[in-house]
Formats: sequence, C-alpha cells, structure tokens
Amino acid sequence: MKNIMQKKFSVKRFHADGQDGGWRDEFAEVAVEAPLTIDIEGLNSYTTLCSPGDKRSMVVGFLFTEGIIQHVDDIAVLAECADNPDIIRVRLSKTAQDNASISRRNMMIVSSCGLCGTVDIHKKIAALPPVDNTLRVDTNIMNRMMDLLYSKQTVHKQTGGTHAILIFDAKGNMLSFAEDIGRHNALDKAIGQGLLTGSAIKGSGAVFSGRVSFDMVAKCSRAGIEVVLAVSAPTSLALNTASACGITICAFVRNGGATLYTHPERIKHA
Repeated sequence: MKNIMQKKFSVKRFHADGQDGGWRDEFAEVAVEAPLTIDIEGLNSYTTLCSPGDKRSMVVGFLFTEGIIQHVDDIAVLAECADNPDIIRVRLSKTAQDNASISRRNMMIVSSCGLCGTVDIHKKIAALPPVDNTLRVDTNIMNRMMDLLYSKQTVHKQTGGTHAILIFDAKGNMLSFAEDIGRHNALDKAIGQGLLTGSAIKGSGAVFSGRVSFDMVAKCSRAGIEVVLAVSAPTSLALNTASACGITICAFVRNGGATLYTHPERIKHA
C-alpha cells in the first residue's frame, strides 16, 4: 500500500568510497508537505502545511487546542469539501460558535513557524488552564515510551523529515500516536485521535520527538497533559509556561539519561 506521507525523488547521492566520482543516481524518500485549510463556518478559515492523511484528527485536535471547541460534541459538521479534498468544512454548534466568537482574541494560531501575531504573551500564558497533578511516571515507563516512539516513526526512518508525538496513560499504554512534518500538527493529530476515540487525554503524558516550545506547552495545557518527555531541548518560555501551568518537562530523554526542568515530583526512579 502506497504511503501518502512520503514520495520518491530522483537524486544524486555522494558516497565516500569514491566510485563513480563519489556521486550516484539514486532515489530518495521525501516527506510530503501539503496545505490543509480548516474552514469554520461563520468564524474564520485557517491554512496549515502538514503531512497528508488523518485530517479529521488534525482538525479536531486543532480546534480543541486552540480553544475553539471544548469537546467533540461542539462540532455539528465535519466534512471534506466535495470540490477540494484539501479543505475541511466545519460547522460548530450554536453554543460553541458563540463561545468561539467571544474567545477569539485569545486564540494562539500556530503554523510551522510557531506562535504568530501575539500582542501580550503574558496574558496568553495567564489564560491557560492549569493541569491536574495525578500522573506519576517511573523511569522504566519513561524509557519504554521513548523506545516505542522511535519504533513507530516509520516515515521518519524513510525520509528523516517528520516529527512524532505519542500520548500515553499512567500504566504506560499508548493512547494515540501521530507523525507529521510539523511538531504542532503531530500534537494536534495525536490529541484529536484521543478525542475521537474517547481516550482519556486529560491526565496523560506525551512524548515529543523534538524540542519543546511555548505553543506546544500551551496545547498540552488545554488538553490536560501533565508530563512531557522530549528528545530535545525546551525553550525558556516553554519552561516558564510549564511551571505556571503545572506541567512536568523532562527533556534530553535519550541513552538512559534525562534532564528534569519543572515539577519533578511526577517522575519516579524505578
């Protein structure tokens, strides 16, 4: 079955063995990047560049983490445009549409470039909900979740061009997984999958394949994700936000090591 998230390109690849002058004609798998427009009737439309596939999860996760909806039932219609499959039409329930119009000024719309158009970041952080303090993760589960993330990154193994998010529960069970060219998109898709399947995202943990930025922490706050395990580094604003929202940030989780930055009480040594 063809993977719509990757595509073959003809390339010249350099090899150090020196044969054929070091350059050979080969084929390389490249991650596909495509536009997806979320057209919300009576509110606005947003276009993001993402990996194709899993559009419903992407849209639901985006609407939820941007504060446009509070639960899946706030969506009255979610349908692919008949004329253009890269456009998803959304109609909110009357209550959700009224609430979204009121809270629109607090929305944090993200793209591959991160947070855009923010006037007062401190007000944005203050508006984020604090998470609960119920999850405890021992180091065995932490390392096992990281290994599981690596094992499931099939597109990254072929292309080297995607990020991934894995969401797990207190027992180390995977609740959802998503891979995408954008970190924000992967998180939206993983959260959206959980909402669509009825998984308890609130009180869960998430594993990031890359760095931890402010907008990623903001999305976790809105979803009630208590622990973030990341391969790479956090930013200072991400840590300030995580500290304020009660989220544990554990970064550089690799090769048996890790660095705990905020709310370390949730991570227990096995």
